Amino acid sequence: MSNAKIIFNGIIKENPTFVLLLGMCPTLATTTSAMNGMMMGLATMVVLIFSNLVISSIRNYVPDMVHIPVYIVVIATLVTIVQMCLAAYLPDVNKSLGLFIPLIVVNCIILGRAEAFASKNDPVASMCDGLGIGLGFTLALTLLGICRELLGNGTVFDVRLISEEYGMLLFILPPGAFMTLGFLIAIKNRFTKE
Repeated sequence: MSNAKIIFNGIIKENPTFVLLLGMCPTLATTTSAMNGMMMGLATMVVLIFSNLVISSIRNYVPDMVHIPVYIVVIATLVTIVQMCLAAYLPDVNKSLGLFIPLIVVNCIILGRAEAFASKNDPVASMCDGLGIGLGFTLALTLLGICRELLGNGTVFDVRLISEEYGMLLFILPPGAFMTLGFLIAIKNRFTKE
C-alpha cells in the first residue's frame, strides 16, 4: 500500500472519530470550541506520528511479553514532551485542555495504531499512518468544535458570526457534544453510503 493511500485511509476510511468511534473522551470533552478541538487533535497527531516511528523502529528488539508496557512508556514520554512544549509556548491552550493532554497516554487510538500498524510495518509507513489517523482525528475534532462553538456561542475561532442572543447553550454542554457528533456521523454516513 502506498504512503498516500495510508494517509487517505486514516483521514477518510479509518477516521478514528467518525468511523472507528475511538477516543470519545477527548472528542466530546475538548470540542467546546474550534480552537480546543484543533489543538487537541494536533497534540494527539504529534504523539501518533512519533510513537508510530519509535515503535516501528524498535519492534524487532522488544520481546512480545513486554511490548505493551514498552509502548506505553514510549507514548507517555512523548505526551510529556508535548505537554511541556504546550506549557512553555502555548500556556493558554495547555490550561484550556488541562487534564486531557496527559490522558493522550491512554487514548485507545494511539495504542491501537501502535499495536495494529506500527508494530508490523516499517518506520516511514508507520509515520504516514500516524499522520493520516492524526489528520483524521484533528479534522473531526475541529469540525465538531466549529459546529458546537457556532451553535452554542455564535462564534468560530472566536470570530462572531451570529449574535449572542441566538446562541444555544445546549451545544456547549455535554449533551450537545453527543447530539452534534451523532449528526456529523449521520451526515458522513449519508455521503459515503454506509
